[in-house]
Amino acid sequence: MRDCLIVDDSRVIRKVSRHILETLDFNVDEAENGREGIDKCTAAMPDLVLLDWNMPVMNGLEFITELRGMPGGDEPKVVFCTTENDVAHIREAINAGADEYVMKPFDHETLQIKLQLVGMS
Repeated sequence: MRDCLIVDDSRVIRKVSRHILETLDFNVDEAENGREGIDKCTAAMPDLVLLDWNMPVMNGLEFITELRGMPGGDEPKVVFCTTENDVAHIREAINAGADEYVMKPFDHETLQIKLQLVGMS
């Protein structure tokens, strides 16, 4: 079974994402900001990270930059989940090391398609 870390400051988004991922046979852990997410990755590197862009303490871009610099931090697939839909934001996320992105709100089918694109389903 694969492990996914959901890094999002919205409890609702974490709950919805967890439900979808558990139906896709992932073990799911959660962090409510990037700093907490980095701590969890230090303890146990996940296979997949669902990452919010706008968060307090440490945002998604800061998180992925730090993650990709960690030992083993190049391994997890990272899918940005964001309300930001302009091309500049998406390009910035990909350049920082994101594998894919999905627009909020997303549903089971949309997330499953994105996971297929990064080889996670």
